[in-house]
Amino acid sequence: MLLTINKFNLQFHTDTGQGQLEDKQVLFDVSLTVKKGATVALVGESGSGKSVTALSVLRLLEDASDISCEGDIQFDGQDVLSLDHKSLRKLRGNRIAMIFQEPMTSLNPVYTIGNQLMEPLLLHRGMKKREAYEEAVHLLDKTGIKDAPSRMKVYPHQLSGGQRQRVMIAMALACRPSLLIADEPTTALDVSIQAQILELIRNLQQEFDMALLLITHDLGMVRKISDHIHIMKDGRIVEHGETQSIFSNPRHPYTRHLLDSVPAEKETINTGSTPLLQITNMNCHFHLKGEWKGFLQREQKTIRAVDDITLTINRGTTCGLVGESGSGKTTLGMALLKLTDSTGKILFDGKDLQELSNRQMRPLRRNLQIVFQDPFSSLSPRLTIARIIAEGMKIHAIGKSKAEREEIIRQTLLEVGLSPEMLHRYPHEFSGGQRQRIAIARSIVLRPQFLILDEPTSALDMTIQKQVIQLLKTLQVKYDITYLFISHDLRVIRAMADQVVVMQNGRIVEAGSSREIFESPQHSYTKKLFTAAL
Repeated sequence: MLLTINKFNLQFHTDTGQGQLEDKQVLFDVSLTVKKGATVALVGESGSGKSVTALSVLRLLEDASDISCEGDIQFDGQDVLSLDHKSLRKLRGNRIAMIFQEPMTSLNPVYTIGNQLMEPLLLHRGMKKREAYEEAVHLLDKTGIKDAPSRMKVYPHQLSGGQRQRVMIAMALACRPSLLIADEPTTALDVSIQAQILELIRNLQQEFDMALLLITHDLGMVRKISDHIHIMKDGRIVEHGETQSIFSNPRHPYTRHLLDSVPAEKETINTGSTPLLQITNMNCHFHLKGEWKGFLQREQKTIRAVDDITLTINRGTTCGLVGESGSGKTTLGMALLKLTDSTGKILFDGKDLQELSNRQMRPLRRNLQIVFQDPFSSLSPRLTIARIIAEGMKIHAIGKSKAEREEIIRQTLLEVGLSPEMLHRYPHEFSGGQRQRIAIARSIVLRPQFLILDEPTSALDMTIQKQVIQLLKTLQVKYDITYLFISHDLRVIRAMADQVVVMQNGRIVEAGSSREIFESPQHSYTKKLFTAAL
C-alpha cells in the first residue's frame, strides 16, 4: 500500500475575535488507502474536509494554522506525522506532488512561468539548465498550452485561469511523483482540455506507475477516471467502495443526494425587451516580446484576446459566454468594466463607458460588478469577511451606520447559504466553495444592475452548484439583475442562460438563444465543445 490514512482526527484552534480560542474538530476518524498506480477519489460538498485531508498528508496546515491531530498517516512505509522538516522537503514535490485548487495563489507573481517550472527540474531531478528548459517546454506542450516556448517568458497574471491551472499540473508532474494529490485539477479548465488532462494523467499513471488521490465535486470525471470512491460529509467518510458499485447502488442518503444534484435545463427563456449593454467593434490586444531576430532586434507578438466583438445583452436576461480557456472570455468581461484597455464602443444604459474618466466611472461601479474566477486572490487575507463585504457598502454609502451595514451583511450571507456567525473569520478559514459564496455576497450586497460572473460555480460541488444557480435566478428576478455568465461548464450554462455566445480565439463564432445553440449548434467548434462535454 502506497498511502494509508488510519483513524485520523484534526482540530483547528481559532481566535473567536474576542480574545478567546475556539477548538473546532474538522476531521473525524478518517481512514482511506491508495495503492500504487491506483486512482482514489475523495468526493463531498465544500467544507466537508476533503482539502484538509489532502493538506494533512503533506503536513501543509502546520505553518498556517494552529492545529492538533491524532491518528496515523503512512506513505510507502514512512510515518509522515513524525518526519522532520528536512525529510518533509524531500517528500514534498518530489515523491508526493500536489495540484492546488487555486492556481493564482500557488504561482509566484514575480517569476516567469519558465523559471517556476524549471525550478523542481533543477532541484529534484538534477537537470542542467538547457535540459530543464526543454523538459519544461515539453511539459507545457503536453498539458495543452499552445506556443509553449513563448509562454515560458510570461508571468502568471498574463495567463487565463485555465492556462494557470495547466501550468500547475505541469509543475506537479515535473518530478514524476509516486503519488499525485489533485485538488480539483480540472476546475478552471474547459471541457475539451478537461478530456485532454484526464487522458494525460491516465497515460502518466501507466508510464510511471503513479497513484492519484483525486479531490473533486465533478461526478462525471470521477466516474471516468477513478477506481475507488470515498464519500465525505462533515469531516467523516460516510461511504466508500468501487466506483461502479457506488454509482449503480449508492447506499448512504448523502451519496444519493450528490448523484441527484445535476443542474436541470432552464425551463423558460427570457429574451428581454430593452438593451442594457451594447458592445460594438470591441478590440483588446496584448503585445508580447518574442525571440531575438538579430542584434538589438526583437520580434513583437500580438495576441488578439478580444477581436472585433459586437454583442447586445438585454435587461434582466442572462448571457452565457462559453469557449476554451484562452479564448478571451475573461478579457472581454474585464474590458466591459474598463479594468483592461480596449477600443470600440461600450454602451451601458445609454452611456458610452469609453468616454468616461476613472473619476466619472466610480459612481457607476455599484451597478457594474464582477465575481472573479479565483475567489482567494480577490479576497484580502488581512480583512475579516465582514470588512471585505462592507468595503463596497461604505464607498457607495449603503447603510447609515456600522450596525445597519452589519445587519445587511448578515442577511446577504444567509441569502448565499452562509452562517452570519462567520462574519469575523478570515478568507483562509473557509473552503474554496465557501470563499466563492463570499465573493458572490460581496457583489450582491450592492444590488448591481449588471453582474459579470466569471466561473462562479467552478469551485463548488454539485449540490452547492444547484443551490447557487437557484440563488442567482432568485436574485435576478428579485432585483432585476442582468448577468454575463462566463463558464466552461455547459450544464450550468444550460441551466442559467437565456442567450449563449461561443468564443474562439477572441472572436464570436456563434450566438443565439440557449435552446437554439444546445439543440442545433451550427459551428464546428460549438459541436466540438458539446461532444467533449458528453
